[in-house]
Amino acid sequence: MNFKAFLPILFWAVASAYENQARQAQDPIAAKGASINNIPFSTRAYWMRRANAALADLASPCPFAAFGTVIVNHTDTSGGEFGKLVCIGINENGKVGNPVLHGEIAAINNCSSILTDASGPYNLSASEALDAFADLSIYTNGESCPMCASAIRWAGFREYIYGTTIDTLIEQGWGQIRISSTEVFRQSFDLSTQSRLIGPILANETDPLFAWQFNPAAPCPVGCARGEMGVCEKA
Repeated sequence: MNFKAFLPILFWAVASAYENQARQAQDPIAAKGASINNIPFSTRAYWMRRANAALADLASPCPFAAFGTVIVNHTDTSGGEFGKLVCIGINENGKVGNPVLHGEIAAINNCSSILTDASGPYNLSASEALDAFADLSIYTNGESCPMCASAIRWAGFREYIYGTTIDTLIEQGWGQIRISSTEVFRQSFDLSTQSRLIGPILANETDPLFAWQFNPAAPCPVGCARGEMGVCEKA
């Protein structure tokens, strides 16, 4: 068999295997002691919750487009037992008028600035910063659209971990391009880098962030309440 022709199947198989393992680990009790790609589920949960917390850090606990992202280095323990946070980002397209500034893109931009900041902790050259992404993991509380999933592959992240699936977003009323991250990864075999796809993780905690916007009966996220216009606002 032509090896290049076989690669799409290989990428799909790897991604599917991790997706299935991650689904089984959604329940924190059932996941006790479990690990995914040699990282304990407790660490995965910690960083996914940190991606959720990025919303309040940069905007509100209940922004309308509640897409939050963190980028971390699991092997750098100087930040603590769970690894080191490098940067965060949230969806800012409505804030700045840039339609492509989704949470993942915002986080990547922030990381690039932090990694190359001459007065910062890293002070990397542009080429060194590009290489650094191979050691980093990106957590996003909603499965990336094909634009962001492609950006993740171009960046060459070590891992990409998501919470709420695109299918769930569609079910909850969100407009989405119906191309899964698995499909983007399957079709990216020509790239020189490899990234692990893991998800959904902690969807029981990320799904509610996207449920209230188009369903007036859905509860607001923790720390928020519906205002006069029926929109969830910080309590």
